[in-house]
Order: sequence, then structure tokens, then C-alpha cells
Amino acid sequence: MAGQARQKATLPEVVRTVLSGFLGVRRRADHEEDTRHISPVHIIVVAVVLVAIFIVTLITIAHLVTSR
Repeated sequence: MAGQARQKATLPEVVRTVLSGFLGVRRRADHEEDTRHISPVHIIVVAVVLVAIFIVTLITIAHLVTSR
């Protein structure tokens, strides 16, 4: 995207950024690109939602396994 001015990141881009942060696999170029286009508020909101989904998933799996 050299020479193109982007305004805002899309939701899938923010989710991809947060998930790659969870896993710890980020390239420096991707990080620098994201810091120019993604608001910290968007990252925080998406991270909280993804953590909540993760916790609910773990609780559901534990409930299903222990209820048998």
C-alpha cells in the first residue's frame, strides 16, 4: 500500500491484529502498519470481546466434560 493513504482499519483487520497479538506472532512491518491505522480503543474493545468469548468457550467445554 505504498503511496496510498488509508483512513481506518476494518473490523477483520482489527480482529486479525488482536489474534496475532494473543498468539505472539507479529511481523514488525505489520505492527508499524497497524499502529498507523488502528485506534487503541478499537484494539481494547475487540480484545475484551475475544477474551470473553474465549472464557465462555472454556467454561462451556468444562461444563460439558464434567456433566457426564
